[in-house]
Amino acid sequence: MAKIYAVGVGPGDPELLTRKAERVLREVKVICAPTANPADSSYALSIVEPLLDRQRQEVIIQVFPMRKDQAGLDEFWESAAAEVAEKVRGGQDVAFVTIGDPFLYSTFLYIYRIFRERYPDIPVEVVPGVSSINAAAIAAGLPLGMASERIAIIPAAFDEKDLRRVLLDFDTVVLMKVSRVFDGVYELLLELGLEHNAAFVSRVGAPEEEVVFDLERLLGQKLDYLSLLIVKK
Repeated sequence: MAKIYAVGVGPGDPELLTRKAERVLREVKVICAPTANPADSSYALSIVEPLLDRQRQEVIIQVFPMRKDQAGLDEFWESAAAEVAEKVRGGQDVAFVTIGDPFLYSTFLYIYRIFRERYPDIPVEVVPGVSSINAAAIAAGLPLGMASERIAIIPAAFDEKDLRRVLLDFDTVVLMKVSRVFDGVYELLLELGLEHNAAFVSRVGAPEEEVVFDLERLLGQKLDYLSLLIVKK
């Protein structure tokens, strides 16, 4: 029976694709790629495009709106899952590409539960990918954890009280999706004396990659959505 492959394509550098991911992407008949806006291209697709054969493979762009309030988004996820299921039941293997790793804050997780609940007969195989967290830590030269150090990975749009507690309790804190709340996070780091213990990393692995240690110069700036902050005490 045909199956669904959830393929992690890494943070941006095509050379960070695993050998298994490359093999699957070359072999499948259908590639599904997510985008947050119908007018935008798919970043995940741009990473793997050189591997694809458009004459032989079908590429489907699916819209997954990204917003904090997820009310009304079920119809997008249900539609995407149904489209993939139809292809698989028609005998075609489908690769759903997602940046980073499929099981870490990925777009694929929005429809994974639907596959499990609505289409339990369809096999799903997950191909792990290099996460932006790993790549960003290396780019910044900040080891994530040694010996008994504790690591926390959280969305930056966190309640300030909870974020304060995490920053105090953990040795390394990775703040995902930090662009929209950066100024507020910086003020908290300043209050805790941690403003010099952090690195801002955006578009890691891409030609536009940027690593910033002088966080103050980022205040008031429009920051890239694909960015994170590593705080290392």
